[in-house]
Amino acid sequence: MADTLHDTDLLVIGGGPAGCAAVRMAAGVGLRTVLVEPERLCRNLFRIPALDNVLGGHTSGRALAEAITAEVMGTELCRLELGRYAAELRAADERVTVTLDTGARLTAPYAVVATGVGPLQPRDVPWITAPDGLTLPPLWQAEAEEGRTLLVLGGDRPIGTFLRAHPDTGTRLIVAYPPADAYKTDEIRDDPRVTLVPVDHLTLSGAAEVTAPDDLRRTPAADAVFLSLGSAPTAPPGDLVRGADGYCAPADQHPRVLVAGDLRSARYQRIMTAFGSGSEAALHAYYAARVGP
Repeated sequence: MADTLHDTDLLVIGGGPAGCAAVRMAAGVGLRTVLVEPERLCRNLFRIPALDNVLGGHTSGRALAEAITAEVMGTELCRLELGRYAAELRAADERVTVTLDTGARLTAPYAVVATGVGPLQPRDVPWITAPDGLTLPPLWQAEAEEGRTLLVLGGDRPIGTFLRAHPDTGTRLIVAYPPADAYKTDEIRDDPRVTLVPVDHLTLSGAAEVTAPDDLRRTPAADAVFLSLGSAPTAPPGDLVRGADGYCAPADQHPRVLVAGDLRSARYQRIMTAFGSGSEAALHAYYAARVGP
């Protein structure tokens, strides 16, 4: 499908599970790709200590990430642009143009955008007041040590992953979360290592200094503070159509822009759905090139 008017057949923005799946599917149907990723391939997968919901027998994110990386690195029809990010994406009638942070421009008939999501910080949620510039580490960076007590702000899914990865740890978690997010704590509610504390509001005055309601003050003192607040979409600037929540619904986009992975919606943020959506996006580009978008 080579076209001298374009740099490649398909641009893929984002090197997570969805972007990598798009590359592999594209190669399977003979499409050339350029994959743009600012860090290493599947960087977030490397941070997941335990897996129990993917095919293939991989039990850790690292094992899965290493397998995916090896396959993509060995894909002859894929050109990797690692260490680069998409500064702008523009869609026109005949092509998609992506401008990299270097100023270089890449064009293709179609683009798959799979830039995913990034972690929220305290300043990003309404139930926490925090100083400007305060950044706290996500829970996946915490060490599981006997006798340690961690205050976790937010009740998002990584808490369950942390506990499954360290089934014998004596680390205790005090989880502060807004009442509206109670449903997120269902899988950890019965774990004896977890103390759940619903709070309407709390104030951070420093990395480990918390002014909070009486229910939280009555819990044991924490040795450190970590975050499990959830995530927000990280779409590149340009012609992507964003909803009120910042996500980019595939049906709302230009016909030549195909959104895949976690960027689509907060509802489908799973590794398996990322694989499927990335593969489907590449096939859409393949068939659309033959009959029109």
